[in-house]
Amino acid sequence: MKFNKILRTVLVTCAAAITVGIGLGSQTPTVSASTYHTVSSTSIKKAPYHKKSSTGAVYNASHTKKVANLKTYPYTTWYATAKVTLKHGSSKALYYKVKNGSGNVSGIVWNKYLKPGTSPFGLKYAKSAVALDVNTNNNVWTKNANTARPIASLSKLMTLYLVRQKIASGKATWSDKVNTSNAGLKRLGKSADFGGFKFKHNTYTVRQLYLAGLVESSNNAAIALGQWVAGGSTPAYNKKFIGMMNNQAKEWGLKHSSFVSASGMEQNSLQPYGYSIGASKNANYVSANDIAKIARHFIVDYNDVLTDASIKSMKEDGQTLHNYNNLLPGRKYYQKSLKVDGLKTGYTDPAGYCFVGTGRKSGHDRIITVVLHDENEFTETRSLMNYVYDKGLA
Repeated sequence: MKFNKILRTVLVTCAAAITVGIGLGSQTPTVSASTYHTVSSTSIKKAPYHKKSSTGAVYNASHTKKVANLKTYPYTTWYATAKVTLKHGSSKALYYKVKNGSGNVSGIVWNKYLKPGTSPFGLKYAKSAVALDVNTNNNVWTKNANTARPIASLSKLMTLYLVRQKIASGKATWSDKVNTSNAGLKRLGKSADFGGFKFKHNTYTVRQLYLAGLVESSNNAAIALGQWVAGGSTPAYNKKFIGMMNNQAKEWGLKHSSFVSASGMEQNSLQPYGYSIGASKNANYVSANDIAKIARHFIVDYNDVLTDASIKSMKEDGQTLHNYNNLLPGRKYYQKSLKVDGLKTGYTDPAGYCFVGTGRKSGHDRIITVVLHDENEFTETRSLMNYVYDKGLA
């Protein structure tokens, strides 16, 4: 969802009230400089470990300061380089001197909190995720794949697919005019929270609104296009179009998809602009698995969507359309080998950060990845793509 992402700030609040001892009985003594003494430290061949349970922490070498809780690093491999014996009172305990793979967190961990081997792969933040092999149409990695969740502007993939379908049918062309005179849509385009592409005129071409919806994620452009697909230019045709979205989902056999909005905005957000359809659900609810299948249909049926989805910035009607996909070349999370060229970002408060990514690493199949309700959508997408390719899953 477009909402002034340039000013995006992610606030992460951590409440830590856990005192972690070294496992010397049921007591968890207060950490102090006089409590722990180093008895010995022996270097060992570098070996991988990962957390054994949700408990435990990394401490500094003298065990006077907690560096990190292990539960905040659920999929981290810790590399041990030494065995350290600490004495607490009359008891002794074995610790490992460890460092994570990136080297930015290091310290000592009680041996009972770790188990040998590299950490299994997982995504820390995304509540649902999928990696789909486009060639085989098989999911190669999933996390809560069939749980329907709010998907924000990922909804526009269905809207824009139906636009392409109408053009492909021969019933319309890119240069056809779309009526954009509705006062509610014009106000929506000027909204500080939901705007992005202002309707300065009463008509735009299909192509102009398609690019505004795909690149800039314009909500009013998506709604106007939906009405046009349904044959009109009023909220009544918006409701008709949403019926078309649900019918297409059924035709594809998507079992965890329900649409109430052409743009991905929630009903309570659309109501002031006259575009709530009075549905029982406030948002579009779609599973990560179903979103991946929608994206695959789009890419397979209209492959040139990847050319448009990889546009980083462009001008339309004197306005800048900015692509928020930060895995594209030149962007913060770009990785050359992944060759990412799409596809769609999304955000609302109920949906969290959502992203459909796609790319094709040399010598591999194209993959589509979906992360829903994430906090680090580009980092986790990149991690998922690398995992799929490194393991030869696609």
